[in-house]
Amino acid sequence: MAILTTAPRGTRDVLPKDSAKWQYVERSLLETAGLFGFQEIRVPTFEHTELFQRSVGETTDVVNKEMYTFTDKGGRSITLRPEGTAGIARAAVQNGLLGEALPLKVSYVFNCFRYEKPQNGRFREFEQFGAELMGAAAPAADAEVISLVYEGLQSLGLGRVHVELNSIGCPDCRAEYHKALKAYFEAHRDGLCRTCLERLDKNPMRILDCKNPDCQEIAKGAPRVLDFLCEDCQAHFDQVQGLLSGAKIPFRINPGIVRGLDYYTRTVFELVYTYGDGHTLVCGGGGRYGGLLREIGGPDCEGVGVGMGVDRLLMVMQEEGCDFPPENTCDVYLVSVGGRAGREAFRLAGVLRAEGFFAQSDLMGRSVKAQMKYADKIGAKYTMVLGDSELDSGEATLKAMNSGKTKGIPLGDGFADSMYEEILSSAYADLEEAAEGLEPGF
Repeated sequence: MAILTTAPRGTRDVLPKDSAKWQYVERSLLETAGLFGFQEIRVPTFEHTELFQRSVGETTDVVNKEMYTFTDKGGRSITLRPEGTAGIARAAVQNGLLGEALPLKVSYVFNCFRYEKPQNGRFREFEQFGAELMGAAAPAADAEVISLVYEGLQSLGLGRVHVELNSIGCPDCRAEYHKALKAYFEAHRDGLCRTCLERLDKNPMRILDCKNPDCQEIAKGAPRVLDFLCEDCQAHFDQVQGLLSGAKIPFRINPGIVRGLDYYTRTVFELVYTYGDGHTLVCGGGGRYGGLLREIGGPDCEGVGVGMGVDRLLMVMQEEGCDFPPENTCDVYLVSVGGRAGREAFRLAGVLRAEGFFAQSDLMGRSVKAQMKYADKIGAKYTMVLGDSELDSGEATLKAMNSGKTKGIPLGDGFADSMYEEILSSAYADLEEAAEGLEPGF
């Protein structure tokens, strides 16, 4: 007896009827990135665990609670990537990309893995779009990455987007902030959760990211990092704001944004979508990282990155009724009668596909009636019946399924050209017919 199973909790299947939507979102975001000069990069699904411990930070929830880590057959500790930046930074260092023309601009779409509670639009295996810009310390680099993802969301039809912006300073000014933050939370330690009590000594900024309601309430009165920025960090932050304003990208300052990864410095941000009823959803976010590349053995240069969950974007787009490209349906279905016609239908389908048509023929040995029913079910635009009489005469009838119009098509040399001319002329005729009655200048 066969053993039935289900997908592991926190994962999902993308079925054929939905995959075109995924491809559209992925392609659209990568194309937008391409307009900014970002080229696609692909890195391994798993890395040595130490890479994430050193780059993401041992005090973060990602490292402490959410990583899928295992020991391989060689006794090495391996982790499925929980985010994109660390692996791409490793690839840049290992392959000498930072020794080439800078800045390095790369984009990606790939799966990441985090062991966290599944929620609406959030999975343990999730697909992420991201972009990384390495080698530029100027505020314009921050603004460019933010512009990229803002334009990407616009291109998908998500117009009600704004940026929430903060600066968490550099290691120097953040040290003073940590002292003030630790003193504040020490005075409220009785109300902190167990995890935040551990964070208090190691990295008090992580408390600001806690989801515990009691800790969130205490955090409301905590010192603001913006009040501790040094002169250089304040100037950097001011210039980022000026560039976004000049580009007419809507943003607001949110001192509560710290992001969940230790490699961030200075600019951090989130992309927030506002639904028609006013409630909001974070679609993605990122920030600047200084020291990350040096930490993993690379040069001492800056980087800026962003990540957005494709699952969540699709959820928002479908809830908001965004347009997706029409489904790609069969152009021509070749209906066959008998073995001889079946073989010819198979051959002609190949001829049509070589010319760029989406063509199919019967693979199930169905009757003509069943084949026509199947062609209708899959949305075939045209059908052509092939039997002994059509093969003997060298001509078959092409039928438009929406209108019932028919046209004789020779089966010999030039078959694909004849099909192309007829389908194209029919498409133009349909457009002209649809345009009749429209007012001039419509």
